[in-house]
Amino acid sequence: MNLLDQCKKYGKLILKWVLFGILIGFLGGLLGTAFHISVDFVTEQREHNHWMIYLLPIGGLLIAAMYGRFRNFGNIDTKRVFQAVKEKKDVPLVMIPLIFFGTVITHALGGSAGREGAALQLGGSMGYNVGQALKQEDDSKKLMVAAGMSSVFSALFGTPLTATVFSLEATRVGMFNFRGLLPGLISSVTAFLVSRFCGVEPVRFLMPFVSGNLMFSILKVIVLGILCAGVSMVFAWSLHKSEHLAKKTAPNAYVRAFAGGVLLVGLTYLAKTHDYNGAGMGVIANAIAGEANFEAFLMKILFTAVTVAAGFKGGEIVPTFFIGATFGCMASGLLGLDPGFGACLGFIALFSGMTKCPFASVLLGLEVFGVKGILFFAIIVPVTYLFSGRLGLYNE
Repeated sequence: MNLLDQCKKYGKLILKWVLFGILIGFLGGLLGTAFHISVDFVTEQREHNHWMIYLLPIGGLLIAAMYGRFRNFGNIDTKRVFQAVKEKKDVPLVMIPLIFFGTVITHALGGSAGREGAALQLGGSMGYNVGQALKQEDDSKKLMVAAGMSSVFSALFGTPLTATVFSLEATRVGMFNFRGLLPGLISSVTAFLVSRFCGVEPVRFLMPFVSGNLMFSILKVIVLGILCAGVSMVFAWSLHKSEHLAKKTAPNAYVRAFAGGVLLVGLTYLAKTHDYNGAGMGVIANAIAGEANFEAFLMKILFTAVTVAAGFKGGEIVPTFFIGATFGCMASGLLGLDPGFGACLGFIALFSGMTKCPFASVLLGLEVFGVKGILFFAIIVPVTYLFSGRLGLYNE
C-alpha cells in the first residue's frame, strides 16, 4: 500500500469516528440531560416532602418487578457494559428505560445512590445499539459502547476530559485503550455542549487556597491520601459484603428490596436527618466550605451499602464523592490542613481508590476544582490508588 492509499484509508477512518462521535455525543447529551433534569426534579420534590421516604419499600418492590420482568436478558448492570467493551457481549436496549426509571425511583424516595452507574449503563446501551443499527463490526461496537459511556457521564457531570479517560481506564484497569480516545473525546465534548445548551450546570467547586509551608503541606497530603485509601477499602468491602449477605439472607429479590427499603426508613428515623438520602450534593458543598459532621462519612457508607444490597439503582460514585469530601474535611482539621482544602482532596482521592482510575482522577480534580491544586492532585491520587489495594467498585 503506497503513501497516498494509506492517507486515504486513515482519513476515512478518522472521518468515520468523528461523525460517529458527534452522533453518539448528541444522543448521549440529550439522554444525559433528560436524566439529569428528572433526577433533580424528583430530588427537589423529596426534599420538600419528607414523607415520601416512607414509600421506599414500595419503590424497592417496583424496581424488583421491573428487573424481574426482563430477567431472561441476564445481568442488566454496569458489569454487562464493561464486558461489552472488553469482549463480545451485547447490551440490550431495555437497559435504558430500566436504569433510567429505576434510578429516578431511588432518588425520588431517598435511597442513597448516585448517577454514574446509570450514566454508564445509559450510555453503554445507547452506544451499542447505535452500532448495531449502523451494522458495525464487533470492534467498532466496543468503541461505540465506550464513547456512549463517556457521553452521558460528561453530560451529567460536565467533565468531558474525565469522562473520556474514565470510560477507557475503568474498562481496562492497568492499561489504556488509545483506540477509543478519538471517538470518546468527540462524543464527550459534544454531549457536554448539548447539556450546557439545555441549561445543565457542570459540577464545579471553588477550592480554598493553601497557605503555610509547602513541604509540610505535601507531607500532610500524603498522610491524608493513606487515610483515604483506608476509607476506600472500608467502603468497597462494605458494598461487596452487604450485597453478598443480602442475597444469602434473602434470595428473593422482592423480599430483599422491601426489607432494604424498611431498613433505610428506620436508619433515616434514627439518624434524625435526611442528609444521607439521595446523592447528598448539598452535604458535599458544605464539606468543601469547611463544615462536615464527624460521623458523616461512616453514615453514608452504611446508607449506600444498604441501598445497593437491597437492589436500588443509581451508582456509587456520587456517594464516593460524599464520603471522600466529608472524611477529607474532618481528617484535615486533625492534620492541620484547611478543612475545605482537605474536602476537595478527599473528593478525588476516594474516586481514585474506588475506581482505580488515577489519570481520570487527576483530570476530575482539574475540571471540578481548577488547575491551582494540580500539584496536590498529582500527589494524593497515586498515594490513595496504591495504598487502597485491589478492592474497588469494578473488581470484575
